[in-house]
Amino acid sequence: MIEVRGLSKTFAGRGGLLGHRAVPALREVDLRLASGGAVSVIGESGCGKTTLGRILCGLESYDSGSLLIEGREAKQMSLAERRERFQRIQLIHQDPYSALNPTRTVRQTMLASLRLRASATNRSKAWTERRAAELLELVGLDPSYCLPRYPHMLSGGMRQRVVIARALTVDPEALVADEAVAMIDVSLRLGILGILRRLRADLGLSLLFITHDVAAARYVGEDGQLYVLYRGQVVEQGPVDEIVQRPTHPYTQCLLSAIPVMRGLERPGPDRLVPLRPLDDNVEPPGCLLADRCPQAQDDCLLGRPPLLPAGAAGHLHACLHPEARSVVAIPEQTASSGR
Repeated sequence: MIEVRGLSKTFAGRGGLLGHRAVPALREVDLRLASGGAVSVIGESGCGKTTLGRILCGLESYDSGSLLIEGREAKQMSLAERRERFQRIQLIHQDPYSALNPTRTVRQTMLASLRLRASATNRSKAWTERRAAELLELVGLDPSYCLPRYPHMLSGGMRQRVVIARALTVDPEALVADEAVAMIDVSLRLGILGILRRLRADLGLSLLFITHDVAAARYVGEDGQLYVLYRGQVVEQGPVDEIVQRPTHPYTQCLLSAIPVMRGLERPGPDRLVPLRPLDDNVEPPGCLLADRCPQAQDDCLLGRPPLLPAGAAGHLHACLHPEARSVVAIPEQTASSGR
């Protein structure tokens, strides 16, 4: 189990257009990923999703708060224990084109970590070759075709499958998939999502799925939790279907309202919500972070930052002073017309 409590991270400014202003990436985030469970984190670009994922994998430090792995605080672990614990949490990179070494064949890539595994567990060279083939088959690839090839000889979808297979070489307990299908051809995305979903079911892996695609989050973690991040703050969380069908926070409603609608097949939800203006990173309201863009903001929204409060259903929380549940997801035209 992985749990973060009050996790905060701020990046120092480096000049340029933002001057030397510090940039808060995470603001007192609480999140829990149970063993074998699924958590999806959604939000627009720059909201802190990737920073959160990198912290959970041990690739980024944090300023304050706690990161607990199986009940142990990461900062209190020895270097050897940290290495061993974080090895069980593997990152699936967003870009399969840069995630693989172009000078290594798939066999060399797979065997690099498998040999270390074999050395630590007194396994033979034959085991590493056999295990590499098994893992490639597990992600839907033909080992005889892929093993001798270099990354540039494979499609984007095949490269991402290799990246997933490589992550499995260390027998992880959790995967952090950071926009794992964002750079994959649309026709191949469902296959990658299906692999992640199957790995949870077959291997009992925990999955943290970072995405801006609500439909993908719903498919991969249909029985899991959904966290909505806005400017580093969790503004809504709860069961995936509960939030998609009954979003309460205005920002969540704006995200869901922005989902493209297929003309002639669906129509927008009846209560769509649109931000008043684009996000300006240089402006931070003194109270609610969404106050300057929120269509339903009132004067008291500028007085203090609202905490997470129950939204009605069990486990559904929101951070809004004036919550109003809305139906914003697209509705099939046939259903809509039959109700007229």
